[in-house]
Amino acid sequence: MSTARERILEATGELLATKDALAISTRAICDRAKVGMPEIYRQFGDKQGLLTAVADIGFERFLAEKRRNPLTEDPVADLSTAWDSHVAFALRNPYLYRLMFTPTGDAKPQAIKEAQAILLKAVERCRDAGRLRMSPELAGQSILSANVGVCMMALSFPELFGDPAISHAVRDAVIGKVTGDEREDTRLGSATVLAQALVGTLTGTAPVSAADLERLTRARRAPDTTPEP
Repeated sequence: MSTARERILEATGELLATKDALAISTRAICDRAKVGMPEIYRQFGDKQGLLTAVADIGFERFLAEKRRNPLTEDPVADLSTAWDSHVAFALRNPYLYRLMFTPTGDAKPQAIKEAQAILLKAVERCRDAGRLRMSPELAGQSILSANVGVCMMALSFPELFGDPAISHAVRDAVIGKVTGDEREDTRLGSATVLAQALVGTLTGTAPVSAADLERLTRARRAPDTTPEP
């Protein structure tokens, strides 16, 4: 038989499948878990403690998927695979993902450090292959920041940033920047505008300005002029 703690965690996870954490009441959690209200405070201290525990479980699932990503002889291609699996997890679990990567309060999910460590190892493979143009630490931070940013924008504004082409453009631009595998992209689509803005900010070469944001807004409103390959 499951414990009260397990039932509360399961109930919270089920509710997160359909609504944001801030919209879930402790009463709804208790009703679903069939426990009294004081049980949450006995087990987790408060609602924030409960949400942190749920976020940690989300990271366990997230990291398990990361570990299943195949390793090939091309470490740069493997970075792209890892990026895509990250985005896929976010789109499958929108409310859980937001909870994981936008924690509130002082308690932060500890597994974020393991996520960074897994990415750092992947970037170090690029360095060992002679395909890295900055420190592994900076490269890993840049990739993770851009990956999370793309996911958050796609989840928050799907009508503007839900196009998979945007994720692919930012992925290729960021990974190309850190590894030196940059390819000249003459496309004028909004995905390229966003990619250029993000990469410039993350690498410090050209931080996003008001003009950049205006370009992005115009690009999203105008028809995409990206030519067919």
